[in-house]
Amino acid sequence: MTPVPTTPALVVGKVHHARHEPIEHRFTNRHHAWLLDLDDVPVDGVLGPGQRLRPQDHLSSPATIAALRDEVVQIATSASKADTASTADTIDTLDPATITRVLMLAQVAVLGHVFDPLTTCWLLDADGVTRALVLEVHNTYGGRHCYVIEPDQRRVARKALVAKEFYVSPFNGVEGDYVVSARLTPGQVTVSVRLARGGRTVLTTWVTGVPQPATRSRILRTTITSPLMPQRISTLIRLHGVWLWARRLPVRPRPRGGSGNLR
Repeated sequence: MTPVPTTPALVVGKVHHARHEPIEHRFTNRHHAWLLDLDDVPVDGVLGPGQRLRPQDHLSSPATIAALRDEVVQIATSASKADTASTADTIDTLDPATITRVLMLAQVAVLGHVFDPLTTCWLLDADGVTRALVLEVHNTYGGRHCYVIEPDQRRVARKALVAKEFYVSPFNGVEGDYVVSARLTPGQVTVSVRLARGGRTVLTTWVTGVPQPATRSRILRTTITSPLMPQRISTLIRLHGVWLWARRLPVRPRPRGGSGNLR
């Protein structure tokens, strides 16, 4: 049995962001997010004072948390079937019946506001082994897009490198590849994404923290020491953009035809 964190948990740590070219800019900030088992979330999604997981903030805006869980599995399963059909890979397609838990690392709505640049879902089997990862990227234009990573039979991420398909920053187009790694243990939760283009690293971002049981005292303490986390994230992203714009970093126009899709 592969050990995983006890849920619900608050993952308390830091977020790091480094832009390497054409302008170098780095920052590190305090950060916390929720790690939730989508089969063990209150029906109304309420997690603490003013804090709520709203399923409509994710994917195709499902009406319930149960429907959100089902959609995560469906997205991973569909991607697995598509990959098997388009390659000579002998790895079995993902069977949804093998998925017994879906753990989501996410920001939740605080006082009605939520912004989560990256939501990560681990799809686990009965032994706690990760069978797939679903990464949902959100941009500031209201768009959402999913990337699926599937481990192979040796539990090595065979799709750790995925082509970028979604417009996120006004200072980057959709060219390049993401190199993704994720870690889920009782002592550490980390998700790292590196954007590579033409053999060079353009930017790197990662979130890391220690999962801590979401007791009432822990929720209260985190709320006091790091209040309004989604609002803070939204503000910092915009300040980051203003900093880059003021240094005349060229703006890449947003593609026409919508702000994003699910897959």
